Amino acid sequence: MNDTICAISTAIGIGAISIIRVSGNESINIVDKIFDKNLKMIKSHTINYGHIIDNNEIIDEVMVSVMKSPKTFTKEDIVEINCHGAISTTNKILELLLDNGARLAEPGEFTKRAFLNGRIDLIEAESIMDLIESKTENSRKLSMNGIEGKISNLIREIIDKLVMLNANIEVNIDYPEYEDIEIITKSQIKEISKYLKEELSKLLKESKDGTIIKEGINTLILGKPNVGKSSILNNLIDEEKAIVTDIAGTTRDIVEGEIRVNGVMLNIIDTAGIRNTNDVVEKIGVEKSIGLIDKADLVIIVFNNNEKLSKEDYDLLEKTKKKKRIIVINKIDLKRNINIEDLKDEKIIEISALKKKDIENLKKEISNIFNLEELNNKDFTYLSNARQISLVKKAIKVAKNLEDSLEKDVPIDMFEIDIKEICEILNEIIGENYDEKLIDTLFSNFCLGK
Repeated sequence: MNDTICAISTAIGIGAISIIRVSGNESINIVDKIFDKNLKMIKSHTINYGHIIDNNEIIDEVMVSVMKSPKTFTKEDIVEINCHGAISTTNKILELLLDNGARLAEPGEFTKRAFLNGRIDLIEAESIMDLIESKTENSRKLSMNGIEGKISNLIREIIDKLVMLNANIEVNIDYPEYEDIEIITKSQIKEISKYLKEELSKLLKESKDGTIIKEGINTLILGKPNVGKSSILNNLIDEEKAIVTDIAGTTRDIVEGEIRVNGVMLNIIDTAGIRNTNDVVEKIGVEKSIGLIDKADLVIIVFNNNEKLSKEDYDLLEKTKKKKRIIVINKIDLKRNINIEDLKDEKIIEISALKKKDIENLKKEISNIFNLEELNNKDFTYLSNARQISLVKKAIKVAKNLEDSLEKDVPIDMFEIDIKEICEILNEIIGENYDEKLIDTLFSNFCLGK
């Protein structure tokens, strides 16, 4: 991290302004070589008008921001060049920076430096990328809570209690003659064990809400051919995305769309009609549809109001019995022939996709199943990615050892081992302990220039 990096931090394309970011010990010196003002004499945290020059040729009229360490995002000297947004201009300035000693930054390297230099922790770093990718207001709020350190503070509070407990255990063992030191008893261990179980279980439980807010609800529409799946997709997203005809088997591959329901993204997938077929292409589509069931958060099974349930319908009910699901009975404008009594224990919504009738009831039921209205009233202090969630699960398993040890009446000093391991796991969540390969992989998923 001794070199100086640079990258274009705005999206590539034609625009009013592009921003090129430079960070490192030589950032001011490097930009000074191509700027027509003396940057070395300029005060920190100022923005300065001038021109980028190459061999006495003016390349562009720019505004240059100078921010000196340590009060910067990376805790290094940072210079940002605001130039006109032409691709050729932006690339030319980037080329000049590289020619004068800077190195092209890797994806996420600015944020990686902020983490390694202690400016942010790992949860805050991950939340920055989540904020960039957020598609809803709720996912923005979730990301901001991570950036502001609310989640990290919750975890640090748990760590502090455990560290204090272990410190007292060690003092009790090493200096038993000290009368003014608190004696740790098994009742206190039991109390901290209960506290751990409650706090970590709460983190894990609410992480499901965090995942929904961040990633949305993967919603799969299933049913036989010609039951109105594509019409339902089009009605939900209010767009003619899927082709709709009276010909069975029109949809042969998956068709995707997105809508927001109570601030949460619904990722909707319309699938090929489920039936036995000799058509090679249609058969592949049917197999893909069935294969998506395991990955779905919600399954919408569509039946025709004017047809009795068939073997394929009962097979679909069996295949999806462990999933959250809604049964949609379509074509309610036609005479009822469906054997509704076989669906008495299901969540049923009746609609007419053709006449766009009662589609709002389907959205309301989705909202009810996932408690989306209640979710909107919470504070969004959740874990939201697989790495964080898996570590909390690991910490819960170790915390269970404390309960087991209490039941087995093991000596007090033996609890220290498990408490120390829980602290290490929680520190891994916020990045106090980390594996270099994991960090490289994590930041490689960031966008270039961030």
